[in-house]
Amino acid sequence: MVTSVSPSVRPVFVLGCPRSGTTLLQLMLHAHPRIALPPETRFVLPAYERRLGFGDLRDPDNRAGLAYWITGREETRFHELGLDAGTVARRIEGGPPTLGSALGIALKAYAESHGKVRWGDKRPAYALHVEEILRLFPDAQFVHLVRDGRDCVASLLGMPWWHRGFHEAVATWAQVMDVTRRYAHRLGPDSWHELRFEDLVADPEPQLRALCGYLGEEYVPEMTEPSRMAHRAVPARKTWHRRTHGALDTSRAGSWQQRLTPDQIRLCEAVLGERLARNGYALSGAVRPDPAELLRYRRVSALRRAAHTKRRLLDRLARVREPGPVSAARPFSA
Repeated sequence: MVTSVSPSVRPVFVLGCPRSGTTLLQLMLHAHPRIALPPETRFVLPAYERRLGFGDLRDPDNRAGLAYWITGREETRFHELGLDAGTVARRIEGGPPTLGSALGIALKAYAESHGKVRWGDKRPAYALHVEEILRLFPDAQFVHLVRDGRDCVASLLGMPWWHRGFHEAVATWAQVMDVTRRYAHRLGPDSWHELRFEDLVADPEPQLRALCGYLGEEYVPEMTEPSRMAHRAVPARKTWHRRTHGALDTSRAGSWQQRLTPDQIRLCEAVLGERLARNGYALSGAVRPDPAELLRYRRVSALRRAAHTKRRLLDRLARVREPGPVSAARPFSA
């Protein structure tokens, strides 16, 4: 539990299974007068993964290289933040010589551009990379948005960017729920908060009040109208987030009953049933799935978990080669 930094300045990271509503929650938090969460970027985790390639950041030339890598490349999506790349790069070059500080400078600059003092980030993938975020930002507060796994699966199958199939979608939700459950127990209520998508859209005020209490912030009613933020914080190219531009919609909760086939429902409930029930989702009572389908799912799931274990091992091996600390300066004030 972190106690050395005031909760009012701790970075906020929103995570969850893809298609669980994290963009909606991002907009709700972005509506707070003190908090800014940017459009989904691609520089925090990739920078961590290639941290050895940046060299010793105590060398000004290496910091300059990192600054350009963050601010000057299309792949990082830094340009979607609407910031002056040169200004942010110079701040990184003159900032503390750690990777976390450099990344924090970019995110903090986004908050400042909106006149806000508290910064953070949202990306569903962070659910499987909490360890990395904690290494970069040891004082981080995490917000995990949970959605019915059957709805997440149905939504993923309808996404233009999802090409991994049904079994992979089911395994993704299962893995996210298992990994985040371990971190919820490890980090405790000072650094981890969970809420359900269905409760958030059905009656947002009590959910957002509880969330603000966790963050140490005052609740503001504007948070219940995320559509006001959508034009600023959701890139137009992300057409799959079009619902964030309208009023809160409860119609998609439970839509898996129409969007999944009977065979898909049977497999979902067979392999996700305990996790669904633990999070308050009722099961339909579907019969057992085809054994061949169950075996196919187990193979996909095993491959995902093996890849996760391998990534953790490679990360620990890389740590012994780090030329210096990676954590952001605390308290972060760059």
